[in-house]
Amino acid sequence: MKLFIRPEAFSVISFDLDDTLYDNRPIIRQAEAASQQFLNQQYPKSQAWQVGDWHRLKLTLIKQRPQLRHDPSLARQAMLECGLVQLGYDARTAKAGATAVFDHFVIHRSHFSVSDPVLELLAKLKQNYRLIGITNGNVDYQRIGLGDLLEFVLHPGQGFKQKPAADMFVQAAKQLNIPLRQILHIGDSAMSDVVGARQAGCQAVWLNPGFGVTEEAALTLQLPHIEIGNIQELLKFKMFS
Repeated sequence: MKLFIRPEAFSVISFDLDDTLYDNRPIIRQAEAASQQFLNQQYPKSQAWQVGDWHRLKLTLIKQRPQLRHDPSLARQAMLECGLVQLGYDARTAKAGATAVFDHFVIHRSHFSVSDPVLELLAKLKQNYRLIGITNGNVDYQRIGLGDLLEFVLHPGQGFKQKPAADMFVQAAKQLNIPLRQILHIGDSAMSDVVGARQAGCQAVWLNPGFGVTEEAALTLQLPHIEIGNIQELLKFKMFS
């Protein structure tokens, strides 16, 4: 644990989810593979494209429609619908296909459980703090075992920009009816989590390296209050409350 700025008293701990409470990389790869297989089976013309073709299309759509950057679910559906049209399907079929493939992706996106050690850690922290989630992803926290531990989870979209924008931090404080400084946000991204939390007026803990990662990352624009190398170090936080 590295202490850069001594934290003030806090009453809420906010967690980024992906790569902070679990290794998200293999989960996304599996969900991508499952949805691609479903896509190829149900819409055979899609076999002409590889995964990279779909990713390039999504980047193009985000450049054309910047608001998609702040809604990962909508961006994926837009990518699928546009791609199916480009592959030769009519607009109605493409729209229905995008919905079906996205639904298939969502099932596999949240088809895992957070590990017992992390769940036990959260249960211990919950004895002293209110716990929430602020994530740029679209995982279903109820399905992965966090429903009884986190009061709520905020995702980008529906008018909320993704981190490092302040939108979700401000909304969290509003829902909790507390000042922003009473939120201690924990995440693996120096930009999204540390800079986002600090600029919003929250306190920040940087998990470096992220869950399942071995190499440490470099700081960006702002220091976190604390840097930790293992999520279990959070058990030491009673000294700061």
